[in-house]
Amino acid sequence: MRKQSLIKGSIILGMAGIIAKFLGIFFRWPLIMLIGDEGVGYYQMSYPLYMFFIALSAGVPVAISKMVSENNALGNKADTFQIIREAFLLMAILGTGTSLFLFFGARPLISLLKWDSKAYFSLIGISFAPIIMTFTTIYRGFFQGLQNMTPSAISQILEQIARVIVGVGLAIILLPRGIEYSAGGAAFGATAGALLGGSYLYFKYRKVKKEFGIKRVSFNPEVLNRLLKISIPISLGATVGSVMGLIDSVLVPRKLLEAGLDTKTATILYAQLTGKAAVLTNIPLTLSMALCASIVPIIAENYILSNKEEVISKVNTSLKLSFTIALPSLAGLYFLALPIMQIIFPGRYDGYEILKYLSISIPFIVLAQTTTAILQSTGRYIIPVINLLIGCAIKIFLTSTLVSINELNVYGAVIASISAYLVSSILNLICLKMHLKLKIKFYEILIKPAYATIAMIIGVMGSYVVLTYKINSPSLACLISIFLGIIIYIVLIVILGVFKYDTIRSRLRR
Repeated sequence: MRKQSLIKGSIILGMAGIIAKFLGIFFRWPLIMLIGDEGVGYYQMSYPLYMFFIALSAGVPVAISKMVSENNALGNKADTFQIIREAFLLMAILGTGTSLFLFFGARPLISLLKWDSKAYFSLIGISFAPIIMTFTTIYRGFFQGLQNMTPSAISQILEQIARVIVGVGLAIILLPRGIEYSAGGAAFGATAGALLGGSYLYFKYRKVKKEFGIKRVSFNPEVLNRLLKISIPISLGATVGSVMGLIDSVLVPRKLLEAGLDTKTATILYAQLTGKAAVLTNIPLTLSMALCASIVPIIAENYILSNKEEVISKVNTSLKLSFTIALPSLAGLYFLALPIMQIIFPGRYDGYEILKYLSISIPFIVLAQTTTAILQSTGRYIIPVINLLIGCAIKIFLTSTLVSINELNVYGAVIASISAYLVSSILNLICLKMHLKLKIKFYEILIKPAYATIAMIIGVMGSYVVLTYKINSPSLACLISIFLGIIIYIVLIVILGVFKYDTIRSRLRR
C-alpha cells in the first residue's frame, strides 16, 4: 500500500473530516428544528460522557499507528498483524465494559451529576456505540500506520452519513412521544454510524491482509505489553482532554442555576454552548485532528531511524500547518459569527455571541493537539498528559468560579476553556523545544500566516458589507465572502512563502 506525504495525508483526512462535519450539520440542523435548544441540551448531556469513555481507548489506535509505522520502517511486516490481534483483545474488554456501564448506569449517573431526568433516553441511546466504535478505531490506526489516510477518510464520511440518516430518522419517528425520546433516538445514530464505517474498514483490512500473504496470526504477549505501555499514557492524555468537555457537562448546568437562572434557561444556554458554538468551532479542529493522525506515523518512523533532520523538518511543517489552519478559522468565526449562525440555524441563531468568543480558543486547542501528537510520536507520552492535567485544573477552577457569576454566566465557561488550552499549549511547546533541541521559526510558523489572515479578513468583511448592501441577503453575502476569503488566503500563503507552490505540488503527487 503506497505511503502518503504529511501534507497529502493531512489534506485527505482533513477534507473528509470537513465533509463529515458538514454532514453533521445536516444532523444538528433538523434536530434543533425538531426539538429546539432544550431537547439538544438533553442530547448534549450524554455526549461528553460518551466521548470521555471513548477517550479511555483512544490511545490504542494511536499506539497501533505508531507501532505499525515503526515495524514497516524496520521491515517487520508480519508483526503488524500481531499488533491488530492483540488490540482486538484489549478493545473487546474496553468497548463492552463501556457500553454496559452506560446502559446499566444511566440512572445512577444522572442522579449523581444532578442532570434533568429526561437525559436518560439520550444516555441509553448512545450506550450501544462504544462497543462498535472502539473496534472501528483499530482499523483506522492500522491504515494510518501504513501512512495511507484514504480508508480512514472514507470511513468517516460513511459513518456520518449513517448517523444522519438513522439519527434524524429515529428523532422524527420518536418525536410524538416527547423531545426526550427524540433526543434518545438521535443519540442512537452514533451506533449506526460506527457500524457502517467499521464494516467498510473491516473489508479493506481483509483485502490488505490477503495482499501481505498473512493467513494465521499467533499470540504474542510481548506485543500486547508494548501496546499497553504506549496506549495507556496516550489514553490518559485523551481522557484528560475529553475531561475539558465533561467539565462543562458536569459544572455548567449546575453553576448556571447557582447564578440565579431557572432550569430551562440553564439547559438552553448549555445547549447553545455545547450544541451550537462548540460544534462550529470543532469544524476547523477536524483539520488539526487530521494533521495529528498524519504526524504520528511519519515522525515515529523517522525518529526510530534516527533521521533527526527529517524529524525537525516535519515538526516545523506540522506547527506551520497548525497556525495556517487555526488563524483564519479564528478570524472567520469571530467576525462572521452572527451570519454563520443565521445560515446554519435559521430562526434559531441565539448563542452567536458564545460562538464569537469561543472561537478565540481555536489556535490554542490546535497547538495543544499538534504538540501532543509530536511528543507522543517521539516517545514522550506522559509529558502532554501532565500539561493537560494542569489545563484541566485551571478549567475546573475558572468554570466553578466564573459561571456562577450572574453577569458572566455561560461566558465564564468560555473564558475557562481559552485559559486552559492556552496554558497547556505553551507548556507543550516548551517541553517540545527542550526534548528535540528545537529552534522554532516563529516568523515562518506564526507571523506569516497572521499577515495572510489579517489581509484575508479585511477582504472578507469589506466584501460582506458591500454585498449585503447590494444584494440585500446577509446569508448569501456571507457565503460569497467566505469563498472569496478562502481564495485570498490561499494566494497570500503562496505569495508570502508560507508554503512554496512547487513543494505543495510535489507533496500532493506522493
